[in-house]
Amino acid sequence: MKYYLIVGEASGDLHASNLMKSLKKSDSDAEFRFFGGDLMKAVGGVCVKHYKEMAYMGFIPVLMHLRTILKNMKLCQQDIISWNPDVLILVDYPGFNLDIAKYIKKQTKIPVYYYISPKIWAWKEYRIKNIKRDVDELFSILPFEVNFFKGHHYPIHYVGNPSVDSVDAFKKDYVESFVDFTSKNKLENKSIIALLAGSRKQEIHDNLPKMIDAVSTMKDCQFVIAGAPSIESEYYADYVKEGVHIVYGQTYELLSHSIAALVTSGTATLETALFKVPQVVCYDMPLSWLMSFLRRFFLKVKYISLVNLIADKEVVKELVANDMKVANIKKELASILPGGDGRQTMLDDYQHIIQILGAPGASERAAEKMIECLKNRQSK
Repeated sequence: MKYYLIVGEASGDLHASNLMKSLKKSDSDAEFRFFGGDLMKAVGGVCVKHYKEMAYMGFIPVLMHLRTILKNMKLCQQDIISWNPDVLILVDYPGFNLDIAKYIKKQTKIPVYYYISPKIWAWKEYRIKNIKRDVDELFSILPFEVNFFKGHHYPIHYVGNPSVDSVDAFKKDYVESFVDFTSKNKLENKSIIALLAGSRKQEIHDNLPKMIDAVSTMKDCQFVIAGAPSIESEYYADYVKEGVHIVYGQTYELLSHSIAALVTSGTATLETALFKVPQVVCYDMPLSWLMSFLRRFFLKVKYISLVNLIADKEVVKELVANDMKVANIKKELASILPGGDGRQTMLDDYQHIIQILGAPGASERAAEKMIECLKNRQSK
């Protein structure tokens, strides 16, 4: 069968590539065409557009690049119709993907599947109408989403979380020692605190400076930035200073050797938990006072990090908007370092989250369920 996939960022590239591998195992005739990244390219197929040309975040950047975004959308719409796949698989990236779903559903009979569903339980719940109208099957990676969508009378498939798969596969093969890792990357012989400041320039600009300010007086540790694959190395130049280093394409390796982490909210918070690295979630943005207001009165959830959402309680401290101050980062980081009073409790809670998520195999389960749904559809 022919599969068309669309992702818009690095995490989507990772999870879509694993899904593609699983689809190939279940469908030896699988053909792929996609808006994606290097990991998807490595699996095979035709990359029509790289996600690096599409990653715009925030009102102002989107407005500034609106012409490019609309051009990409038109290209995508026309390319899907021209190739006429057996299924369109959307991966996260709702601002773009839901518009594509609407167009394809209206113009064709191509079934639309959504893998890693839009987080409408947090914001823009009204989008459930679009999903019901335009998405044929939804494949969830977060267990609490099942009840949310059930409440809207829209059945979904919980397949497990692909981050569990990725981390599990990495741990099975990774044998590099701390000495080898630090030597290879020209790091110091000190304990590592990881700095995961996001995958977009705006996130990095808003969060990394405060992270570095908060740790600048700590001389017993070194601080290592996980360079985002979509960001050129020159962008990080101003942030790398004495005691602060950077590694590229080695986030999992970095977490394997870190004693703690400062993490911008997103998939990285969950991955950090799966590596059992205590963390503080740091998320600032322009007009932080406005975000604090919106969070209080409009957000539908109590937390922004996947770790806390899955646990349904505060496992990791979230320093968001007005709360993200250097003094607060220092205080919360101190509590989770070795000897800190909050470290063991967080590690115990991580173990509970891992049990909730379930066993590895999300990509395989998603692929098998997608193919089953397609075959049932074709037999009708």
